[in-house]
Amino acid sequence: MKNPVSDTIVALSTAPGVGAIAVIRLSGDDAINLVNSVFHGKNLLSQQSHTAHFGTIRDGSKILDEVLATVFIAPHSFTKENVVEVSCHGSPFIVQQLIKLFLRRGARLAKAGEFTQRAFLNGKFDLAQAEAVADLINADTEAAHKAAMNQMRGGFSEQIKQLRQELIHFASMIELELDFGEEDVEFADRSDLKNLVDKLLSVIKILANSFDLGNVIKNGVPTVIAGKPNAGKSTLLNALLNEEKAIVSDVAGTTRDFIEDEINLEGVVFRFIDTAGLRDTEDKVEAIGVERTREKMKQASLIIYMFDLKNDNIVEVNREINMLENLGIPFIKVGNKVDEVQAELYEAMKKDDTTLFISAVNKENLELLKEKLVETVNLDNFKTGDTVVTNIRHYDNLIQTQNALQAVMEGLNSDVTGDFLAMDIRQALHYLGEITGEITTDDLLANIFSKFCIGK
Repeated sequence: MKNPVSDTIVALSTAPGVGAIAVIRLSGDDAINLVNSVFHGKNLLSQQSHTAHFGTIRDGSKILDEVLATVFIAPHSFTKENVVEVSCHGSPFIVQQLIKLFLRRGARLAKAGEFTQRAFLNGKFDLAQAEAVADLINADTEAAHKAAMNQMRGGFSEQIKQLRQELIHFASMIELELDFGEEDVEFADRSDLKNLVDKLLSVIKILANSFDLGNVIKNGVPTVIAGKPNAGKSTLLNALLNEEKAIVSDVAGTTRDFIEDEINLEGVVFRFIDTAGLRDTEDKVEAIGVERTREKMKQASLIIYMFDLKNDNIVEVNREINMLENLGIPFIKVGNKVDEVQAELYEAMKKDDTTLFISAVNKENLELLKEKLVETVNLDNFKTGDTVVTNIRHYDNLIQTQNALQAVMEGLNSDVTGDFLAMDIRQALHYLGEITGEITTDDLLANIFSKFCIGK
């Protein structure tokens, strides 16, 4: 796919703000010539690709800054166009002056993600790999980095392309049959097609099922800390974060809205949400907080259910456990205040070997809780090189492909005519093609790349 756009774009590629250096990137047919017209040093037009050159950028006779200009000659650059990266001092004023100068010389400001979009349009990589660039930039854990690197290097794309290629072969045979409709010929062996669809459905199911893990790797685990007032939820949040994030008080109902923060445990980001205590209350503000707690619990990926070993009773605890079981969301039972237990409740809950007993205030057994959190996520299943779906768009396309292939299988079992089979096969090919960008629209591209930062 060739990009018809050849104008030169410019943007700051490093983070905005004061720093030691800043990098301004230009890409387009005229990028090297444009920078060369204001660069005083070597003639950039006669330099080899992937070389850096010291000099000054001047606006007329005025020196704006001493810089390093790194030249990348098409097609050997990120965008497969002529690219120059100007490394200047990291003063926002200098950056502004240089960009304004480049704009006056004929460049235009890049749109969000436009450098990566040009790389995709010029065939540097496919759409799934392009999206992985943003994931790599935003990766804040080792697992997220591994998943993004695998996708950016084409691991996921290769699987999708292979699936699509195998299906294309049969699609062409079915289409050929339609051309000879009056002669009642069969070019596509139906039993072979069944075997292929069976195989494709199996692979797609594995990929789609990996999204739950992929979503955890990419976005973290929303973890609600729930329980009755004064169970020690805020104390636990403070202990996990190792800071006084939430107000702690003996007065019941102190937390009226949710408090959120995150920590990284063994490569997994847990987004802890401390909530208002679960109880019936006449206080209108607290009642709103309790209702928000219930909503947050429904949206959570994991719940830490805390009960008070000193003041709660077994009937109330069992009732709340039953309520959590009905939610269908994984939860960890945590008995707090193990240093001042009430014997009846403690002895009853000790029979359940999945219950953890802690003292949030004394930070007792917190490491056991952290281990349990990581164990619940089960990140051990993710290894380097594994293909894990982390993108909701890819997941949706896989589900749509799965539905289309199931329709193909139903058609084969019902001996439907080739034209109906061809229609469902085309649908499956369409959705697989949307993942890698072999089939795309301007609206889809605009939506994807608008989420990138300006200089990428």
